[in-house]
Amino acid sequence: MSTEKQSHEAHSGWYEVQYATQEAKDKAIENWEYDEQHKTINHWIHRRQLELTAPFTLEKKSWLTIGDGYGFDANYFFRQGLDTTATDISGTFLPLSQARGFFDHYSVENVEKLSFGDDTYDYIFCKEAYHHFPRPYLGVYEMLRVAREAVILVEPHDPISKMPFLLALRNIFDRFDTKLLQKYWKNRYSFEEVGNYVFKLSEREMDKLANGMGLPAVAFKGINNNYYHPSYAKDKADDSSPAFRKIKRKLALHDFLIKFSLMPSQVLCAVIFKKLPSQKVMDAMKREGFQIHIFPPNPYAR
Repeated sequence: MSTEKQSHEAHSGWYEVQYATQEAKDKAIENWEYDEQHKTINHWIHRRQLELTAPFTLEKKSWLTIGDGYGFDANYFFRQGLDTTATDISGTFLPLSQARGFFDHYSVENVEKLSFGDDTYDYIFCKEAYHHFPRPYLGVYEMLRVAREAVILVEPHDPISKMPFLLALRNIFDRFDTKLLQKYWKNRYSFEEVGNYVFKLSEREMDKLANGMGLPAVAFKGINNNYYHPSYAKDKADDSSPAFRKIKRKLALHDFLIKFSLMPSQVLCAVIFKKLPSQKVMDAMKREGFQIHIFPPNPYAR
């Protein structure tokens, strides 16, 4: 069996392994509802990623979520009155979430071969799923085929292109021994329990991908958001929690380091446009701190 097929099977069956009983499945959804109701740290972390889409929800557009195992991402857009369809390679949770009214529509989909026609949805949103794909570019090409306006990815940020010192160290170490740096840079090659390599995002790669397809623009915004720990995930995300006060101090420090280009953001939101958005959306993106790359036309394209 090919590596990609092994990956697809592992991911499609993952939730059944983790939540083998109906009681366990119900408990997972109830935990999310608890986080929503009590505004926990876990809820705060996930909400910050979803709120990166704020400029694009100003207009009534249709949305498709990818790798949305529980359907919670789709629920975020559905609550705003937007036409939303949830998808995932696993069908474990999507029917349960639909039955609870989290969204109207779902489909079990492999991102490498989506069942939708060209230009079906205005926006396609993929949060923390791209890095699971065995062939991530193939997934992006499919998402771009189905999108009318843009594909939005929210993923771990690849630090190497943003840290010249780290890049220089890698180049020096690799001249002598390509394994030497791994003793110090422990997550140079990252893998997750389900079996996937963690394919992190970089601005340069998305720039190249979009230019290769003749697309008009990309946009980026980074945030620091890697503050989850199970010991305090259920604490309230306010100053009543010592853990949250500590998180806010860490966040302020990390934001300071980013401001002076001393570290890259932990999470990157990359927006790949098939067509330029309205001026209303462009203005909102600038207010929210997106960096927008509008590409020159290819002078040799016919």
